[in-house]
Amino acid sequence: MNSEPAFSPPCGPVAGWREGDVLRATGIPYATAERFQPPVSAPDWTGVLSATAPSPACPQAPVPFLDDILGTRYGELPGSEHCQQLSITLPADLAEDEHVPVMVWLHGGSYTSGSGDLAIFDPKALVAENRVIVVSVTYRLGLFGYLASGTGRPANLGLLDQLEAFRWVQRNISAFGGDPGNVTAFGQSAGGDAVAHLMATAEAPALFQRAIIQSAPLGITRGREKMSAAMGIAAETVTEDTPAMDVVEIEGQVSQVARKFGLIAAMPFGTQYGHAPLPPESGIEDAWNTIAPGIEVLIGHTSEEARMFLPRNRAVSRLAKFPVLGTAVVKAINWGVTEAVYGRSARKFARRHARAGGTAYSYVLSWAAPGNIYGAAHTVDLPLLFGDEKTWAGAGLVAGATWEEIHAQGRALRAVWARFAHGDGLDNRGGIPGALRYRAVGAV
Repeated sequence: MNSEPAFSPPCGPVAGWREGDVLRATGIPYATAERFQPPVSAPDWTGVLSATAPSPACPQAPVPFLDDILGTRYGELPGSEHCQQLSITLPADLAEDEHVPVMVWLHGGSYTSGSGDLAIFDPKALVAENRVIVVSVTYRLGLFGYLASGTGRPANLGLLDQLEAFRWVQRNISAFGGDPGNVTAFGQSAGGDAVAHLMATAEAPALFQRAIIQSAPLGITRGREKMSAAMGIAAETVTEDTPAMDVVEIEGQVSQVARKFGLIAAMPFGTQYGHAPLPPESGIEDAWNTIAPGIEVLIGHTSEEARMFLPRNRAVSRLAKFPVLGTAVVKAINWGVTEAVYGRSARKFARRHARAGGTAYSYVLSWAAPGNIYGAAHTVDLPLLFGDEKTWAGAGLVAGATWEEIHAQGRALRAVWARFAHGDGLDNRGGIPGALRYRAVGAV
């Protein structure tokens, strides 16, 4: 293909561009929606779509501590409520009749921040090394996408956006060299939570055959009804005409309402049970069990998830200054929070999936930059999977590690993820020395 590769999917002709070992087609609309309305499939087009600009981010507030940790920059991408777009990265040397596995990425950010086309999520290395296609999805966040109100505004709009993206992939990805019968949904943090909850829809096995659920806070997804109701009341001042950045400002105030509800308020926005397309909370296990035979799962977390958040806690920071005892207490707090929010719920999800007739693998990622305050914290999987040396140059999360080490460990992790996505199956036990261990989960 030339420097402006052309594709002819059913949605309409698309022109992308070449970047080294990969081809890209970015900012492709997969759905449209008015504010607080469910999405509908984007209309087809006849002229050539120039897919050369990144997907815009859903409007959001700055998160300075995340920028410091991840090396991101607020305003890196333009913002728009009409953010239902996706970007495709594929190997540059695919044969005309070749169809390779597809991995659909759902970004994290507590359902209030992030975007599919942030530089830290660049899948170029994953694609070039492993002969897969990665589709990066941008979806509605916060008040735009994840809160019902007593006045009838629907919940789960961001989840409905994601479903539309997977439907778009089923219909169109073959034209880009992807195999629509070999699709893996993968996501981290809120993105992992979204993958898990997409699996609760009857349509899921027709949309993807595998799921990689990274650091999903499944331990705080239950018992949220009262909190969500209180937030919904606080959000009723927002109308269809409220300026987008005013909505973002109100979103911050709405989050404050959640604080009295304890640990679940660590992620105030999120999927709501009993609202389309999800069953009531009492029916979620049955919904997951129904689809289990049709979707293979790889689920896990980092070994020190909570270390991303503990340095911001004044009480914990004071404790850490006491030699020996302080270190032991902080270590215990980290373990307890990691288990409560991520660990126990991930293992439970894997066991239930296996009992219901599905294939499940459980993993723990323990790589950390040497001497780094964050250790193997939440998000430490991201620099191993995505981006490059320039992308992560300013990230506190990897300070102390050489890029050679990050790339070497990352290449090994990308190979494991891609092996799973290819459908080759993982060993009963395996991993990467000093970085990752995984195991098959039995039905007992």
